Amino acid sequence: MPRRTAQVPGRTTRARTSRRVGVRVGAVGVALAGALTLAACGSSGGGYGGGAGGKTATGGGGMSTGGAVKVEAHSGQLGTYLTDQDGRTLYLFVIDKNGKSVCDGACAAAWPPLTVTGKPTAGKGVTSSELTTVTRSDGSTQVRYDEHPLYYYAGDTSAGSTAGQGVDGYGGLWWVVGPSGAAITGTAGSGGSSPSSSDSSGYTY
Repeated sequence: MPRRTAQVPGRTTRARTSRRVGVRVGAVGVALAGALTLAACGSSGGGYGGGAGGKTATGGGGMSTGGAVKVEAHSGQLGTYLTDQDGRTLYLFVIDKNGKSVCDGACAAAWPPLTVTGKPTAGKGVTSSELTTVTRSDGSTQVRYDEHPLYYYAGDTSAGSTAGQGVDGYGGLWWVVGPSGAAITGTAGSGGSSPSSSDSSGYTY
């Protein structure tokens, strides 16, 4: 008679369970490898972080907010105006009143405020006593010059860019700021300009 092979109770069940566990572990390994690949791509991609002074969240073309901040005066086609330590142009918003910003939400995305951790420092051509700060509605600390909250423009793609000059947006005009604290209301194509104490809409500074 043919010999029958006795089956040990539980052995088949354990074998099947072992195969299922192996499949699951293999799937987890594939998913983990994919996640690590995506993370590596994200860390090596573009972006606007990594500026001087440990700065954090950023806007267009490398402009940064937070961390240590130095405000300097640089000369260009518009005359001499304020920038950060990396040469990024700084602007004032004519409808800010009493030293406080009225630009938040979508406005702040287009015109990122210059924020700081600690106190800002004055670079060349800048009067240190004019540098102060104000607390924004989100709790961050924005740098001011001569009581004007300072902003970047997201459309400025590199140091020295002044694409935000004279833009009329979010209810008012935007101008670069002279070392005196006054708005510079000329345009780059007009052969330069001088700081002015008022703009064409009648706002005074």
